[in-house]
Amino acid sequence: MKTLQILCLLISTVFTINAQNSNDIIIGKIDSINSSILSEERKLWVHVPANEGSNKKYPVVYLLDGDYNFHYVVGAIHQLSGTLNICPKMIVVGIPNTNRTRDLTPSKVEMDPPFTDSIMAANSGGGNKFISFIEKELIPYISSNYPADSYRMLIGHSFGGLAVINTLIEKPELFNTYLAIDPSLSWDNNLLLNKIKSTPLDEKYSNKKLFLAIANTMGKDMDTLTVQKDTTKMTAHIRANLSFHSILSKNPAKNLRYKGKYYEKEDHMSVPLVAEYDALRFFFETFQLNIELEDYFNPDSPILDKIKNHYKQLSKEFGSELKPDEEYIDVLGGLIRNRLRQFERAEQFFKYNIENYPESSNAYNSLGDLYLEIGDKAKAIENYEKSVSLNKNSPSKDKLKVLKSE
Repeated sequence: MKTLQILCLLISTVFTINAQNSNDIIIGKIDSINSSILSEERKLWVHVPANEGSNKKYPVVYLLDGDYNFHYVVGAIHQLSGTLNICPKMIVVGIPNTNRTRDLTPSKVEMDPPFTDSIMAANSGGGNKFISFIEKELIPYISSNYPADSYRMLIGHSFGGLAVINTLIEKPELFNTYLAIDPSLSWDNNLLLNKIKSTPLDEKYSNKKLFLAIANTMGKDMDTLTVQKDTTKMTAHIRANLSFHSILSKNPAKNLRYKGKYYEKEDHMSVPLVAEYDALRFFFETFQLNIELEDYFNPDSPILDKIKNHYKQLSKEFGSELKPDEEYIDVLGGLIRNRLRQFERAEQFFKYNIENYPESSNAYNSLGDLYLEIGDKAKAIENYEKSVSLNKNSPSKDKLKVLKSE
């Protein structure tokens, strides 16, 4: 049996996450960028993980319909990263709308009731200009002002999903992974569906991944086979998505890593949350380190070497240096120290955290706790002092007062 969920239960009584010294729970901030391409100021909702050090950088998720989808995406990534170690911690950049139809649709269309009214038709068709804004203004801004690494993900739902597919076709190099959630691929008489048929999925798509989520938007007496024989406008949306899935599933080139999933019990509005989870599992299918439970209990198991080798391989796969999450290693070190009472082994984990995150006050605090427990007062004080020097509000502060008063 794989161990991570068990370990979290084992250590739950001895491990607590250090909270901010505030009465508020803050998951992000509102930023803005003046766009010359779009001729307007664009608000941004930005979540940055608690930084373990000034050199720590994170993958970036660019999220369309940003204000609407921000909370659940940040929550899902927070839950699946850290101690669960299913995906990395990531920056989330939510892009709220100013003119949704203009920015997320790839072409100008005529009025087509009930799906497009006169205002929607008049505003349509600015999708490629919006992609240009993301490429030439937004990505450089985020890279310059936030601890962003080179790995990027694009997420969109409905019209946002349409924009994701348009970006994949027009500018595949912009992102590493693409999540299109029930996209509006019937737009403009299946424009992008027809375009993908003539798009060579060549080397430009190597190491790119696409996850397509398809919601159940058909009539109650239909299934995924019978709906494709229907010709009414009411099923055009799901028929286009199913056809797109069929095309990519049969793609012989295999440069683009593709996965599509039909969600029979989810409608257009309920599908995003479950699709986000499935997509993250697909995008980061090699990220989680699976070690058998006995490896943790066996003092002779080279578990730390396995972790180091795993992250060397991940760094090669993702094209940038990846390190195990500080919280993850701290949890393992805490388990080995508190539950297994293997102090030398625990010391190796805490020192490994300091090696990776030399500016983390929490890493020095954990090592200080270990030395205090084994009776090495001098080393405990040394590490507590280092912790306080990095963060004046570190819990090491009170521990130092007690030790120095003895």
